[in-house]
Amino acid sequence: MLRGLGHHAQIASLEHIMKGHPEVVDYLKQLLRGELAARDQYFLHSRRYEDQGLMALYERINHEMEEETEHADALLRRILFLEGDPDMRPAEFDPGKTVVEMLERDLVVEYEVRANLAAGMKLCEGHGDYVSRDILLKQLQDTEEDHAWWLEQQLGLIRRIGLELYQTSKIDKGHVAG
Repeated sequence: MLRGLGHHAQIASLEHIMKGHPEVVDYLKQLLRGELAARDQYFLHSRRYEDQGLMALYERINHEMEEETEHADALLRRILFLEGDPDMRPAEFDPGKTVVEMLERDLVVEYEVRANLAAGMKLCEGHGDYVSRDILLKQLQDTEEDHAWWLEQQLGLIRRIGLELYQTSKIDKGHVAG
């Protein structure tokens, strides 16, 4: 019980505690739109890789699409918990058409996501919302330790061994023979 408050004042105070800070909720909504855009870009890119027979890239980027969906789900659930009204429209994105364009544009998205997550964590901490901050921290770790690192590695491989050899290494031999 909250000492010194009447029953109705206690309920009003608890309702205020349960709602998220409007600035945090709005920022989470922006992050959600970004995750939905990343998901859609990865979705399109994975299918382009599949269409080109680059099955190793298809599988990896399809996996990234699934992770972005999980990130969006975590943000959506948090926004709803904080009594926000989620915006499910993906932010605009600029997909690539060639292998190099797709990898580069995915890396740009990951760098943007990283910067936005870091700013969001600072905002959440400033408003004492450590649960939201921890959700963003987990997503930041996925972005830095997995997504961006892998994309940087692929672009480095292309620079070192050339695009043709790189693409040859990404063909699923069973898919070609099948």
